Amino acid sequence: MQAETDLPLVATGGIATGRGVAAVLAAGAAAAQLGTAFMLTPEAATSPAHRHALRGTAPTALTRAFTGRSARGIENRFMREHEPDSPLGYPEVHHLTAPIRAAARERGDADGFHLWAGQAHRLAAELPAGELVQRLTADAREALRSAQI
Repeated sequence: MQAETDLPLVATGGIATGRGVAAVLAAGAAAAQLGTAFMLTPEAATSPAHRHALRGTAPTALTRAFTGRSARGIENRFMREHEPDSPLGYPEVHHLTAPIRAAARERGDADGFHLWAGQAHRLAAELPAGELVQRLTADAREALRSAQI
């Protein structure tokens, strides 16, 4: 298959394990970018209520309710109540809901602020970021070695 561009491709979205990293590298990506995988590391500025939600079983969904721009988060009451009527209005909706979200976060009310997370949020690891990177690297290398058999 012919590449569409000579620019390096960085794979994103749904990658949270070394095997996932290996898969996108084997498919031709120059690198893998992980986001949600790091949200439970001690270095992350993830609030306690958000950390609790990341450990839970609630599904994720796309929403514009918090900011007016589509993003994926763990479903909560705010999303369910406001998504059906949420306007396309970034950054206005973001500024309008900011005080509400800040107050909910301060109270630890996970139903009142955005819980941004990818679909693979249940794979997020609770270890220091450096250790997570070392684990991901070792697991990706092992997966790539195993695939060469």
